[in-house]
Amino acid sequence: MAGEIPDLIALERTGTGKGAARQARRDGLVPGIVYGDDKEPLPINIKFNELLKRLKAGRFLSTLFNLKVEGHDDVRVICRGVQRDVVKDLPTHVDFMRLHRNSRINLFIPVEIVGEEAAPGIKKGGVVTHVRTDVELIVTAADIPEKITLDITGGNIGDVYHISDVKLPEGVKPVIERDFVIANIAAPAGLGAVDDDEEEATEEAAAEE
Repeated sequence: MAGEIPDLIALERTGTGKGAARQARRDGLVPGIVYGDDKEPLPINIKFNELLKRLKAGRFLSTLFNLKVEGHDDVRVICRGVQRDVVKDLPTHVDFMRLHRNSRINLFIPVEIVGEEAAPGIKKGGVVTHVRTDVELIVTAADIPEKITLDITGGNIGDVYHISDVKLPEGVKPVIERDFVIANIAAPAGLGAVDDDEEEATEEAAAEE
């Protein structure tokens, strides 16, 4: 299971319609709705400052949250839409989807690199370049990996590692279909030589920005 799933605190919204939504915004709240998993939709309010902080942190639409609403069981949700003010570009409404344990979702999973101490290229002074520190994967909500591991034991200077070099958990696959670069072992600083493999890694990383 992925590392600790962040809590998202919300309040049940007692009123519905435009009037209740406007009142929520005047009170420093952002109205929203929770739907899915064959259950009744639940109107909610989230503190504006808390939601804004989450949005600024990035990847809000691909982060799994543990939604806590007083009077209701905690539920895992993922955001499926944020409406914004057309002038101020600030959130005015947010939609969350409840996740069944078998739901398939896209999440960014951290990449851990192991075997550096045994890699001949590192012993010669090479340096591991992390082209991607995390990868967007399609996973099942009930079985989210905490991380994926790239083993560079035996790696030499100039070696380039792709997503195909990572053994992914069963049922997990990358969102991007092509075999993109995860990391490479670069020559020691000062040698001034970059081989073809390193150039390939650099070019691929630039193309993915």
